[in-house]
Amino acid sequence: MPALVSDVLEGSIAEELEISKGDIILSIDGEKMQDMIDYKFLCKNELITLEIQKTDGEIEEIELEKDFDEDLGIVFESAVFDKVKPCLNNCIFCFVAQQPKGLRDTLYVKDDDYRLSYLQGTYITTTNLTDKDKERISKLHLGPFYISVHTTNPELRVKMLKNPNAAKIMENLRWFADNEIPFHVQIVLCPGYNDGQELERTLKDLSTLGECLLSVAIVPVGVTQFRSDELKTVDKKVAEETLKISSKYDKVCCSDEFFLLCDKDIPSGDYYGNFSQLDDGVGSLRTIMDDFDSLDIPEKIDAPLTICFACSVAAESAFEYIAKGLNKTENLTVKVQPVKSTYWGKNITVAGLITSEDLINAIKDVEADYVIVPSIMLKPYTNLFLDGNSLDYVKEKTAKNIVVFEDNYSVGEVLDLL
Repeated sequence: MPALVSDVLEGSIAEELEISKGDIILSIDGEKMQDMIDYKFLCKNELITLEIQKTDGEIEEIELEKDFDEDLGIVFESAVFDKVKPCLNNCIFCFVAQQPKGLRDTLYVKDDDYRLSYLQGTYITTTNLTDKDKERISKLHLGPFYISVHTTNPELRVKMLKNPNAAKIMENLRWFADNEIPFHVQIVLCPGYNDGQELERTLKDLSTLGECLLSVAIVPVGVTQFRSDELKTVDKKVAEETLKISSKYDKVCCSDEFFLLCDKDIPSGDYYGNFSQLDDGVGSLRTIMDDFDSLDIPEKIDAPLTICFACSVAAESAFEYIAKGLNKTENLTVKVQPVKSTYWGKNITVAGLITSEDLINAIKDVEADYVIVPSIMLKPYTNLFLDGNSLDYVKEKTAKNIVVFEDNYSVGEVLDLL
């Protein structure tokens, strides 16, 4: 895929140069680019020359002066301009394999690309990491990376990932550590496979990797109703055992679901360190509640107002906490409406997998001046849900005044509505 422009930021250099959506950046200073890593490196200059292919096919060459670190303001269709390194595994818990047909095309792409891990925080397994990749990582001293480990038991990892290269995980992790390349680790906990004693072994092995290991996130396996084989979900007993084992090791945090399954309070911010794996649900509820606690909530608003948080099932307790606080404001009524996933099944409880139809079913009978949804329900830079329907479609079907919080559920945005 080429360096295709998908958007241009307002007031940017790119807007001034009349670069537009659909243009292709062919080179910078005569250098072809394979990804955003090259792009960012080549832009670090005060004088650069852009070679651009316009939407009509015309080739333009533009010389420009700028500050050394000044961004051009170009948003690309993809962070990779050649070919995304595909995932060569067939993991027993692969979410892509649990999806039905008819969703957005991008949801069926299985990538395992170290560049996307560095640039966007996606997880890699290292099973397709080549010597050439390592050479580039070391030369540019890239990092941090996000690595899906799951288990350090070579035989078990081969069984779980169904790839013989999966056995080399500790070898690869030691390479990162030896080359002072920082990384975060993810463990998708699959009961009967990598929990219990196997989890203990994995955490012991990881604890030998030194300062380059930044954090370890343990998350429960997601099982949809579209699975054709049996895979156990994390229950209260497994969750309690996992919390007990993980508490013995530094840098290890369990996702919020483990605490909810055990009927435990969400830990304080100290437990999560620097919240380095928020996108994995590790500390997201704590950040929501702490954000709310930092707000200066008015004692009264001028006119009666009712708002409703349409949230995931997993986040319901956090928003009940927020609603309780906001309902102390005179003339303000705050409701919480969890959105159950009839599409994926009851075991899927996160906001990022909510479809338009499930949202419609949840809010159609809600009486509120505003219904608030997090931006994570929508595809980035669009108003599309997982099932391809738009936010306008939901508004039309529900006749609701829906507000999208751009920073997912940064509750401070509520004050703009009061």
